Amino acid sequence: MPQLTKKGKPRNIVMIVADSLRYDSVYSSGTPLLPCSESRAVVFSQARSAGCWTLPATASMFTGLMPHQHGGTSQSRGIHQSTPTLAEKLRELGYSTHQITSNVATTHIFGLHRGFNEVRRIWKIVPTQHRRIFELLVLIGKPRLRRRIWSKDFVMGKMSEDLEASKVWLQSTMDDVFNHTRTILRSNESRGQGSFCFLNLMESHFPYHVAPTFETMGSGIRDQAQEIYNMFHLVNQTWLTNDRWLIPRDMLLRLRERQRIAWQRMAPSIDEFIRELSDDPDNLVIFCSDHGDNFGEQGWLYHFSNVTDAGNRVPLFYLYQERYQPRSIHTPVSARNLFHSILHDAGDPATVSGSSPHICREPQRSLPIMQAYWYNNQNRTLPKYRHNQICFLEQGVRLLKRHGDWLYAAPQVDSEEPSFCAVSKGTDPLSELGIPSERLRRYRAILKSYEHFSGTLAA
Repeated sequence: MPQLTKKGKPRNIVMIVADSLRYDSVYSSGTPLLPCSESRAVVFSQARSAGCWTLPATASMFTGLMPHQHGGTSQSRGIHQSTPTLAEKLRELGYSTHQITSNVATTHIFGLHRGFNEVRRIWKIVPTQHRRIFELLVLIGKPRLRRRIWSKDFVMGKMSEDLEASKVWLQSTMDDVFNHTRTILRSNESRGQGSFCFLNLMESHFPYHVAPTFETMGSGIRDQAQEIYNMFHLVNQTWLTNDRWLIPRDMLLRLRERQRIAWQRMAPSIDEFIRELSDDPDNLVIFCSDHGDNFGEQGWLYHFSNVTDAGNRVPLFYLYQERYQPRSIHTPVSARNLFHSILHDAGDPATVSGSSPHICREPQRSLPIMQAYWYNNQNRTLPKYRHNQICFLEQGVRLLKRHGDWLYAAPQVDSEEPSFCAVSKGTDPLSELGIPSERLRRYRAILKSYEHFSGTLAA
């Protein structure tokens, strides 16, 4: 049990999310490259996101719910209007709420702006670098934007929000996000006002920033062209529509290496920013990723449709020095419980008196469950890829249900080839594990509601 040193609410709450950042990218060198953060935080080595891309994963952290409960999936899209969000709850508790984001998916597009007093879309603020290559590469990578080339709006130079937001794919904006956050915090503190700031960083997201502006890692023109060609297939998920595996293994490894290098570039600035914030022990600071990214693991080349550790295991640091002593927690937890944990520390009466776990206090009560919903790629996804999935991580075993069939994987297996094996027909693997009755009841309730929701979606 962590030592409680003070009862009260945080002065400021800052949640920093590195988009798509894999756990093993952070720990590829054996350490997370965050010496200050690691020395001050409760560090979780077995955290899992509830979803496998930005919408479901972020919506789960914003609501404390599974994707089928909040409605933000690859098919149902926006979260339910009746579902309270973290920003709404913190605003009710007296915080001024701000989102400073580099990802359009966290904004009004899917309803994730709800509850924020202000949303700063960083692509609206920073100047575009290398505009010609920016427009060319984005148009190549986005089919729906290529169709806009003949539209009057495009000819007149009135770029769509989607196109403008893609600016962050080709230039680093992390320092801009941090500087805007500093300005907000200083302004609010001068008025005695506490802040909740949600930050999304895209340097770890495709195409993975290996330099301040977009660069390939190829050694020659041909190799560089191949790298861009394979990036095109990765971001457009072309295999879902033509069933042709066009990205060779060596290029998948290069794309994975791009993210690792991006992390090495990001880490010092993130650690310094966290040091600034945590120098005031009354501040609550969270650093994590929303989900991971797949580079061929278990047959999935992108993160929309997987329930693997590549796509769901996330780094997670929880710093609130006035309340929790630094330590490592190796119990599997769900990142969606950040919703309950933050509100509990902020003094929300319903959360304090409720039954949802605080991951620093009761990590053993968290349910690390992952979900994925098939992605309708331009209405052309092949039937073989049209299935939803739910995965339970219990006692080191992963239990996956897909198309009504159960599969299992041995403890912490995460190879580049499929590692799930079929469970015998008629077997109830949840019961076979000997899970405590209350925990088993909660698992079954989530499974039942997931199956009902999944059945309502288009086949």
